Amino acid sequence: MSKNTKGVIPGFGISFGISVSILSLIVIIPLCSLIVFSSQLSISDFWEIITRPRVIASYKVSLVTSFTASVINAVMGLIMAWVLVRYKFPGKRILDGMIELPFALPTAVAGISLAHLTVSEGPVGALFAKFGIDIAYTNIGITVAMVFIGIPFVVRSIQPVLEQVENEYEEAAFIMGAGRFETFYRVVLPEIRPALIAGFTMAFARCLGEYGSVVFIAGNKPYETEIAPLMIMGELQEFDYPAATSVALTMLVMAFVILFINAVFQSRASAIISGIR
Repeated sequence: MSKNTKGVIPGFGISFGISVSILSLIVIIPLCSLIVFSSQLSISDFWEIITRPRVIASYKVSLVTSFTASVINAVMGLIMAWVLVRYKFPGKRILDGMIELPFALPTAVAGISLAHLTVSEGPVGALFAKFGIDIAYTNIGITVAMVFIGIPFVVRSIQPVLEQVENEYEEAAFIMGAGRFETFYRVVLPEIRPALIAGFTMAFARCLGEYGSVVFIAGNKPYETEIAPLMIMGELQEFDYPAATSVALTMLVMAFVILFINAVFQSRASAIISGIR
């Protein structure tokens, strides 16, 4: 845009100032408070808190279940996005709208509902109990809850990108003798890979910090099904704010690393698609 061209919104100075102000109030200041409370501890005390065996076990539960749920979401979200974009069927708009329900539904309500369905006496839990599989109050139940809250991130990331992929490329691949799998792998997947990675990492980061929908179905057994956010809540209930913020700061760093890796992959994938590299 040239200097003489007027933008739709106010000039750079005003727009940048508003952006920084909103970002500071909503994101930067709350995050800085974690560092302030954590700084009340010495480095040795901070390290002792975040490396306690019970805390490390909660990290492991959160990371393993979040990663598993995100992989499931990546596969199922891709399939759902494909169906919504490529096919026409009755009730398509209703199904499309239902994707947003995990965003609108209170997470506590989701957790209670999932726990009721998956206990050994529940409709779903009783079916799996016949095969000796327990869902509620296990890591499987935690994963189920995380799949529920993470699936919209993948679908909504892939859906708009998939809509831009022209069918002519796939038809050309078929004409040249490529099979369905090869066409998808060589033609469609490279186009949607950045969106798929973005959806996966955003779902991963979201699942990592999830509390409301997980705490009711987890069982909260120390060293087994106790998630890191529950450890934070436990410290807060004991009014140990430095310890709570120390664990929260560790989780924040984990989420930041995940999102940073996402940004790197996104940048490289976009450069490859654009033909820069």
